[in-house]
This record gives sequence, C-alpha cells and structure tokens, in this order.
Amino acid sequence: MTPPNGPAASGKGQNDNGGGGGKNSGRRRNRKRRNKGKAVDEYWGDRSKLPEPTSDIRITDDPAAVVRSLGRPPLPGQDHVSEAFFTAVYGRAVGLASALAAAGELIEPEELLDDA
Repeated sequence: MTPPNGPAASGKGQNDNGGGGGKNSGRRRNRKRRNKGKAVDEYWGDRSKLPEPTSDIRITDDPAAVVRSLGRPPLPGQDHVSEAFFTAVYGRAVGLASALAAAGELIEPEELLDDA
C-alpha cells in the first residue's frame, strides 16, 4: 500500500520536476535578438522624410459643432441623451488631443488654460 503523501497522491511521477510545463519546461528558447532601435526605425520609416510640424493648431471651443451640423443622431427616443453623451465624448477627445499637442510642443501649454 502506498502512503497517502506518496507519488500517487501528489500526482507526480518519478521523472516529474513539478514545473507543470511538460517536457520542455526547463528549457528556454534562444531567440534572435534584434536591435530595438533598428526595429523602431523600420516600423516608422525614415525620419528625415517626415514633414515639418505646422504651427497653426487651434483648439476649438465647440467640439461637437461639425457633428451637430449633420443633424440629430438616429436613435429614436434617445435623441437628447445621446447628444449629451456624444458631446461629452467629443469634448474629451479635444481635451486629449490638446494635451498631446502641448506634450509634443506643438502648442504652448498656457493655451490650454481657460480665461475664466
């Protein structure tokens, strides 16, 4: 009879190391390491071909103006609620885009401050 804490109770055999990964659990793959800078350059392309950033970036006071000009959303019974949510999403998008422009030094951070 096998003791209760023996190999049969634990589910481990004599050759099992308890790693739970199968035959090759102790081995590591040797992957070719690529130069990270080279990979980034390959992905984004030649930086010298990029256009110069423009300085005519303006932040709108009414982010939903263009979408509102298309008419009410086609959601019967939910017109006013959906307009409010869409306006909030557009406002958030303009806020994030403004922060990114300031972080990328395309605009001065002071331009983001309210005059109020």
